[in-house]
Amino acid sequence: MNYEMQFRRQLEELRREGNYRVFADLERKAGAFPRATHNKGDSSRSITVWCSNDYLGMGQHPLVLDAMHQALDRCGAGAGGTRNIAGTNHYHLLLERELADLHGKEAALLFTSGYVSNWASLSTLASRLPGCIVLSDSHNHASMIEGIRHSRAETRIFAHNDVEDLARKLNGIDPERPKLVAFESVYSMDGDIAPVAEICDVAEMYGAMTYLDEVHAVGMYGPRGAGVAERDGVMAEIDIIEGTLGKAFGVMGGYIAADAVICDAIRSYADGFIFTTSIPPALAAGAVASIRYLKEHDEIRVKHQERAASLKARLIKAGLPVMPSVCHIVPVLVGDAVHCKLISDILLEDHGIYVQPINYPTVPRGTERLRITPSPYHEDALIDALAEALVDVWQRLDLPFNNRAMAAE
Repeated sequence: MNYEMQFRRQLEELRREGNYRVFADLERKAGAFPRATHNKGDSSRSITVWCSNDYLGMGQHPLVLDAMHQALDRCGAGAGGTRNIAGTNHYHLLLERELADLHGKEAALLFTSGYVSNWASLSTLASRLPGCIVLSDSHNHASMIEGIRHSRAETRIFAHNDVEDLARKLNGIDPERPKLVAFESVYSMDGDIAPVAEICDVAEMYGAMTYLDEVHAVGMYGPRGAGVAERDGVMAEIDIIEGTLGKAFGVMGGYIAADAVICDAIRSYADGFIFTTSIPPALAAGAVASIRYLKEHDEIRVKHQERAASLKARLIKAGLPVMPSVCHIVPVLVGDAVHCKLISDILLEDHGIYVQPINYPTVPRGTERLRITPSPYHEDALIDALAEALVDVWQRLDLPFNNRAMAAE
């Protein structure tokens, strides 16, 4: 068998479908967010980034950078290995204490990424509870799905954000069986938010544990930035809160926050924690600085929500097919993978605007989209430039507007 040819054929199929992933060569400009340098061949130029998950620009905040420099000078580059082999760096402990305080929990546990924290935590929780059945939202992230699969626990999928469907499924389970309800707060591709309080009420009624993924909400919602559960006043009702340091907090890593015994059980049994090298001390120090800052500065969240609302209004006025969104994420429907990639290419090459196409399998076929993420630093001029560029591309490719008359103005 020609193994190389097998892979070549599969890659060619991705290209034909428009789903082949191309990564833009970018250099973020510290102190100039959301500007970046786009390198292509021997040339480079300045562009504007409109799809970063560094939602608040904290990855370039002076306090974060200063904390990382200090930790780098004190501890060096790496952590030296896994925590059980190389020991726990003091910055890891400081970060876990900060995270536990953020979410009002007894303890927190640090992982190398949000993907790993979901995969390791869910697989361990469900596998260590004999007979556990997991109830998973149909739109849950791949990391949650993989963690649940790895646990080999029985799984039932409930309709997206459908509390009644969840209740029906819980009602059909033996009351004595352990049950775990796993869901997200902000669903990052559609921009919708779960009814967290209602899901908690149903889970409590049927004696189920709750596991809430807040990766797209931590730093962004609530008076101290603990997420949607804090905003809605139900953090105490959630058994395990999972989050990331790689989005609003601007660095890298994932975590869970829960009762001390739950964190200890996952620390003791999760392969994804035990056998993975710890994040560098400098990253942990940067995360501590970022979390502390965002706990005290709600005004940056207020500004961010205002920017997201302004962008939505501007794109809707231009007649662009903005999908409904109740959060800071602004999805624009394209509906075709080839067009979605082409739009992204034209925006970058002709307008100096970077928006990554979102195609299958990240979203279902036929719902391909641009996923735009404004920040507090995307001012009116940048919003106008994006809207004008999108109208230009839509007209060039003869794509449907919601209101052609307005788009032509």
